[in-house]
Amino acid sequence: MTAPGREVLWTPPPERVFASNMSRYQRWLATEKNVSTTDFDSLWCWSISDLERFWLSIWEYFDVIASAPPHTVLADPQMPGARWFPGTRLNWAENLLRHTDQAGPAIISVDETGTTGELSRAELVAQVANLAAYFRNIGVRPGDRIAAMLPNIAPTVVAVLAAASVGAVWSCCAPDFGVKGMVDRFAQIEPTVLIGVDGYQFNGKRVDRRDVFSALLDQLPTVRHAIMVDNIGLPYEGQHRPSIADYADVVVGDAQPQYERVPFDHPLWILYSSGTTGLPKGIVHSHGGILLEALKANALHYDLGPTDRVFIAASTAWVVWNMLVNCMAPGATVITYDGSPTFGRPDHQFEICARYGATRFGTGAAYLTLCEKAGTQPGTDFDLSGLRSVMSTGSPLPDSTWRWIYDTVSPDVHLGSDSGGTDVATGFIGANPLSPVRTGELQGPYLGVDVQAWDEDGRSVIGEVGEMVIAAPMPSMPIYFWNDPDGNRYRDAYFEVYPGVWRHGDWITMEADGGCVVHGRSDSTINRGGVRMGSADIYQAVEALPEIAEALVIGAELPNGGYHMPLFVVLRAGYDLDDALVEKIRTTIRREASPRHVPDEIIDVPAIPITRTGKRLEIPVKKLIQGVSAETAINRATVADTAALDWYIDYAQRFQDHRAGTSTLT
Repeated sequence: MTAPGREVLWTPPPERVFASNMSRYQRWLATEKNVSTTDFDSLWCWSISDLERFWLSIWEYFDVIASAPPHTVLADPQMPGARWFPGTRLNWAENLLRHTDQAGPAIISVDETGTTGELSRAELVAQVANLAAYFRNIGVRPGDRIAAMLPNIAPTVVAVLAAASVGAVWSCCAPDFGVKGMVDRFAQIEPTVLIGVDGYQFNGKRVDRRDVFSALLDQLPTVRHAIMVDNIGLPYEGQHRPSIADYADVVVGDAQPQYERVPFDHPLWILYSSGTTGLPKGIVHSHGGILLEALKANALHYDLGPTDRVFIAASTAWVVWNMLVNCMAPGATVITYDGSPTFGRPDHQFEICARYGATRFGTGAAYLTLCEKAGTQPGTDFDLSGLRSVMSTGSPLPDSTWRWIYDTVSPDVHLGSDSGGTDVATGFIGANPLSPVRTGELQGPYLGVDVQAWDEDGRSVIGEVGEMVIAAPMPSMPIYFWNDPDGNRYRDAYFEVYPGVWRHGDWITMEADGGCVVHGRSDSTINRGGVRMGSADIYQAVEALPEIAEALVIGAELPNGGYHMPLFVVLRAGYDLDDALVEKIRTTIRREASPRHVPDEIIDVPAIPITRTGKRLEIPVKKLIQGVSAETAINRATVADTAALDWYIDYAQRFQDHRAGTSTLT
């Protein structure tokens, strides 16, 4: 049964379904494991009802390279603290670099001017081996931290693989971060090695970051060795405490590949929470957990193999960059990009897909909507005949943009909207190659992920909005937070509301047809008179209007039972927020979202404040409106454009003065 209003946009042809990796895996299960499933829903139900057999089947089906076969899959299912595959030893990098006999490049490097180079699979393995040998020679040992200030370029991929090869723990920030933002992250983990870059390219300009690298060396006393990557040709002659090696010198040589096989739960990398209201939390993932998720997600859900080319113009500060590297697990080629996503034209990323033969394109929902509103016609302007799938992530995709993809990009592409994140470095719900694509609906849960929507009483609900929970452990859940020895911060982040069950903080609807709809963050829910609505539902309605470029809606509980719900809008060029447009917005929300959730005021703003990974700053702005000081409400180092934030700080102060009767709100 299809959910009301959910238009079927694409159905995979039977021959494509049969040839998919997911279908091959189903046939293997039937033949080798006596597990018969008829469609994706039945496969998913088996994967969560027999969790241990499912994850063991992933290990066996993909022939994970390890010191010995596993004897136990899940020694302790308790969350937090589930123990997966105890006694096994493996290496994430060794498994990603196993496809040396495949034809074609491993990495295609691109910047705003075009191709900057290619690495064959053999060349990639050699560079990783030489850099790993250098790490060992300078004393890096398993568990040591290697920090990097690098953009989305080939050396960054080489460096993360080399760090993992020796069992070191990787941590990376994009070079556009300020010094404070990087120190807030790196100082916590006490790295012994720092890898930096002379600069990066953006919108036709070379951005010099040598001074930032020098400042980092000054403020990170644990760093004993440093490496500089020449990315834009700026000489680096800084005099510093550690010696600084040239990256080009340390990736050449005759070192043989050597991989430190570590326990399944050995730390692989440290990712960071947004840190919008305090120091970013260091989220630690494991070699084994990330490897199994990389194989399952990329081979089965994304249907990738050695002939695929994957392009994702992701910042290295965003978990999606880590997921790009993970595309190597089934042997796919990755396309790295250093530059503005809209260089020269809004649909520049589609131009890159066409030029380099990308078969899979991943990007943020905001970028796709930007292309739609700009009136671009990628399928007409470029040859996208090789593009098989598009992944949209970061925020819910408006219904109009779903249709735009099929109308203007390709009628035959598999569009998947995925929801997951930094917490697990994969998706909870998203695409699969067996099910139809419907407007505004994620196709379903990932295999092995027991996703449910719970009401306030902790009961699973279908067809109703509820809290998204994960009722059983996943191998890629964090093994711990950095500097959280008693695990309290970890428990508070995910398990405080429902003990023993992961609460992610999203409102979702699990539909009867198996699909899922994401309504936005539950901690930024608009709760009017006891009726809750996700902010994404309001954005869906408002941002479909041709006059509106972007929006931000806030529902702020105030002292003495008050409630304030402003809607901030960025207008497209040529429009004014006159009375007619205000009424049009109100009518649209009343009709498309809810008559109870028409905003108290609609305000024309210069910009919407976002994090460096593109998330709207709903919670910090809500706290500002509630009277929390700017210093407490938000960590400015996490904000992409602090000038945009300043407008809201001023607005919040005027709002407080108005409530106090000392001024009018204008």
